[in-house]
Amino acid sequence: MAVSQTLQRFGHHLILGISGTTLSDEDKRALNELKPVGVIFFGKNFLDATPYEIWLESFNNLNDQIRQYAERDSIFMTLDHEGGRVVRTPLPITRFPYALLLRSHSREVARATGVELKSLGVNLSFAPVADIFSHPNNPVIGPRAFGNTPETAAQGACDYFLGLQESGILGCAKHFPGHGDTSKDSHIELPILNLTKEDLRIRELIPFKALIEAQVPLIMTAHILFPKIDADVPATLSQTILKSILREELGFEGVVISDDLDMKAVSDMFMKKSTIARAFGAGCDLFIVSRNINSSSLERTYHIAEDFADSLSNGSLDESVVEAARNRIEKLLAETPQYIVHALDKNTLLQHAELAIACSL
Repeated sequence: MAVSQTLQRFGHHLILGISGTTLSDEDKRALNELKPVGVIFFGKNFLDATPYEIWLESFNNLNDQIRQYAERDSIFMTLDHEGGRVVRTPLPITRFPYALLLRSHSREVARATGVELKSLGVNLSFAPVADIFSHPNNPVIGPRAFGNTPETAAQGACDYFLGLQESGILGCAKHFPGHGDTSKDSHIELPILNLTKEDLRIRELIPFKALIEAQVPLIMTAHILFPKIDADVPATLSQTILKSILREELGFEGVVISDDLDMKAVSDMFMKKSTIARAFGAGCDLFIVSRNINSSSLERTYHIAEDFADSLSNGSLDESVVEAARNRIEKLLAETPQYIVHALDKNTLLQHAELAIACSL
């Protein structure tokens, strides 16, 4: 059955996960029918326990196949690559420590990280974390943050973003408006933070404001409910948070991307009609569907794409909102370099390993 043109339009707003080290028939179908504007890689996309040359060649073939089936010369090749426990790639890609340990090395580490990401064909890293390590029992952020005060978090995150930029990698500040004070993991359930707008202004928003001033091109939403700000929906779906605070108050003009729609905090919501329309209306431009948490099936992805098409058809999603979002994405994509997968020389990897050790001292 031919995919409708409207359904295919959702691909302009989709970062899609791939099922393994090679494309499955489902992967090929989704890439060809939806033509996502980007893909997100996880550990499952790299051959494990094989020599560098072997897994790199396999990953290069995967890159080539993705471009072939998506029929896109320009595409966002993305990765969560922060250091610490958030590293998807096999060795010898450097294991840098958590952001909290980088301190004065943040910019230098980001530059080195950028060199390594480019060697994988990656052009967008979902980093830096702009959250503040303000809750000692935070199960999901913790030392992924650059500091436990707004000032240290802002400084480290800005340095890291600038280092990525200097290496030719797009950075993405996350998780707006702040995930650092939660005691629950949004991969598993919906966290609730009883903070007011003023609470955010004097703490959570400070690193994001600094990154916006540094011209960070993307900001990722948090799947968190802030009942004192918007009692109805989490930040990803909140006009008050994304439009009033992020766009109007902070003046962000770049691309707003959702955190993964497969995360349990919001996964059920996005199975309900018009949820995707509400997310667009709130201010989201781009959406991640990782196929990495709940299921590798494409059923959810197509359900969301069909909801998008239905919402446009019945008028619950305004054409002008979608066009504005697409224009922001296309403008950024036009400025995004496309890299060729290649091996790094031993001296470069050795220098990066020494830098990782220096950060831990």
